Amino acid sequence: MREGRPFDPYGEHRDDPYEFLAGIGDDEPVFYAPLLDAWCVSRREELLAVLKDDKSYSARDHNPRPKVKLPDDVARMFKTWRGDGGLGVGSLDPPAHARVREVLNIGFTPAKVRAFEPTMRKIAAELVERVAADAEFDLIEAFAVPYALEVMCARLGVPDDYLDRCRLWSEQRIELMMLQRDTDPELLREWAQGLVDFGAFARELARDRLAHPQDDLISELLHDGRAGNTLTADEVAVQIPTLIFAGHMTCAEALGTIVYHQLRSPGGWAEVADGTVDTRDLVEEGLRFDAPLAGMYRTATRDVVVGDVHLAEGSRLLLLYGTAGRDSRVHACPAAFSPGSGSSSHLAFGHGIHFCLGASFARAELEVAVQAIAARMPGLTMAPGQSHRHKPVFPLRALTELCVRQ
Repeated sequence: MREGRPFDPYGEHRDDPYEFLAGIGDDEPVFYAPLLDAWCVSRREELLAVLKDDKSYSARDHNPRPKVKLPDDVARMFKTWRGDGGLGVGSLDPPAHARVREVLNIGFTPAKVRAFEPTMRKIAAELVERVAADAEFDLIEAFAVPYALEVMCARLGVPDDYLDRCRLWSEQRIELMMLQRDTDPELLREWAQGLVDFGAFARELARDRLAHPQDDLISELLHDGRAGNTLTADEVAVQIPTLIFAGHMTCAEALGTIVYHQLRSPGGWAEVADGTVDTRDLVEEGLRFDAPLAGMYRTATRDVVVGDVHLAEGSRLLLLYGTAGRDSRVHACPAAFSPGSGSSSHLAFGHGIHFCLGASFARAELEVAVQAIAARMPGLTMAPGQSHRHKPVFPLRALTELCVRQ
């Protein structure tokens, strides 16, 4: 094993992991990070090779692990809150993955996304009108998070009175999944109980839609599969928390980051408002430049070679999607934020069999939000006196706040 590199995305490199990773560059595109106990893969070529090879790499353990040992009862709840053996689609390997993925895909076809866009626009317009009442506000807390959560839950068919609880349950999952230091056991139990409640809610909602279908994604998964290919209520219940969690948190993070980088650019927000910067170009460049999901883990199922590094079966790899977006062999000016410069080749949505099934939905959602903000608040600027920091939730990339003025 190589000596390793002191990569610390929870501490020293939390706000800007890219500077550290760029310093390694092409000399060491695969390196061991002792603090993560994982082999980091940062170059696009090696990333694609791993993502295309689902026989040699398992996605079952793709999430970050707590760094400290959880109490036994908390660990048990954290392992079983979805139901015994229940795994989100992102954790499934072939052949189980293909069947679940095929059914989930029916909810995110281009036709389904287009049909849902008026709902996205209505939610965005109503919310931006509310936040525009204040001359200064935190764009992430006041708009990005509630917008993304309401859009995702509306598509699923989650009742409005559960929105706040879905957000809390998602945050409790993050706290447990990314635990970095010893924490009060009672607080850990509170978080774990929240996840148990999340799982119970999902099962109740799935059973209700099985008996009483409505015009929503959960009902489609239960009733509308091609040639009778649907999921059972228990199978749908397992996927509901994943769709809520991944569907709203990454979108909210991306929206905050996209607006942040454009506000910092020489042309500022005025270039979005007057159409100089195309909305779609802005979204794609934001996803390339600072992906909301900086990476994802894989586990080698056999001895493998990644780049020129030989790794043993069981080795844990961290695939740095965000860094691949700054690969100098793909992008002429990788460290410059430049909408319209051919950004769409990024890996922000992954690649291969686990390519984000909601990618087209997320793109539409982000474009609608940017358009709503630009139309209602064309003079948006950054509020002064901020030191922009990121939450210690790597591999998610989440600003703590983004205070703006209009």
